[in-house]
Amino acid sequence: MPITVRDQLPAIAALRNENVFVMPQSRAKSQEIRPMRLAILNLMPNKVETEVQFIRLLANSPLQVNVDLLRLDTHRSKTTSEQHLDTFYKYFSEVKDFNYDGLIVTGAPLAHLEYEQVGYWHELQLILDWAEHHVTSTLFSCWAAHASLFHHYGLKRHLREAKLCGVFKHQRYFEHAALTRGFDDDFLVPHSRYGHIDIEQIETESDLEVLAGSNQVGAYLIKNKSGSQVFLTGHPEYDATTLKGEYLRDCAKSHNAPKPVNYFPDDNPDINPSKTWQSHAFLLFSNWLNYYVYQTTPYDINLVSQDVRTNNYAE
Repeated sequence: MPITVRDQLPAIAALRNENVFVMPQSRAKSQEIRPMRLAILNLMPNKVETEVQFIRLLANSPLQVNVDLLRLDTHRSKTTSEQHLDTFYKYFSEVKDFNYDGLIVTGAPLAHLEYEQVGYWHELQLILDWAEHHVTSTLFSCWAAHASLFHHYGLKRHLREAKLCGVFKHQRYFEHAALTRGFDDDFLVPHSRYGHIDIEQIETESDLEVLAGSNQVGAYLIKNKSGSQVFLTGHPEYDATTLKGEYLRDCAKSHNAPKPVNYFPDDNPDINPSKTWQSHAFLLFSNWLNYYVYQTTPYDINLVSQDVRTNNYAE
């Protein structure tokens, strides 16, 4: 949430030079506040676990956020009960005429399929285009980030020979970027993917900015200039034992399954790992909700479809 101070306080100008948003009292008195309306399109097979992970991060904000869980019309889950989905989820067709302040599109375990081979690719494309006119800011996670970069910008991912799996050190590339405000210079994020898009390839698109990454993982945090699209190639939402569960699953399929790096204490899978990335995960989602949802979306949510974005101070 923004800090509110008296008008003309000298600190306002100094902090604005650092891209820190400080609200004068005159503006604060004129603000109208309503709950944020956000949707999560959950493409993961372990839907209940994924719900918990993302809602946990959203709940760390002081904002009131009303969340709708969305499912695809053209795909049936094989791992989550229909009773759970019928009770807690809405089909996309039920909400396509609505507007949202924010949307999260989760990853999906589809690394080795071409996008056109994915059974619900056509519907996902429709949703990506729909979000451009019905959502103030959309956050794409892992596979969805690469799929969206391909759909919107034609950026093709490459598949690594070995899975990138583990907890990796990242660097923020801009000192005062809104999404990484409050981050340490170095921070940790889990990754579990084969897909990869070179930073140099992303930077050929003038509308895209790479805000964080590393030589080892490449681009991690990307956004378009308006902040209406945010892309995460890693998994800050993961629980402490999520990578362990994936590793044990992979070991059951192959004795050559890659062990997550920088994850198990003493590199011993028999010792439970610690969660070393949580504080930055909370901060990232709080920054996104504040600067690119709450501070950006129009008070009248019906105006989202008119592409009314009021943010002029976050970056």
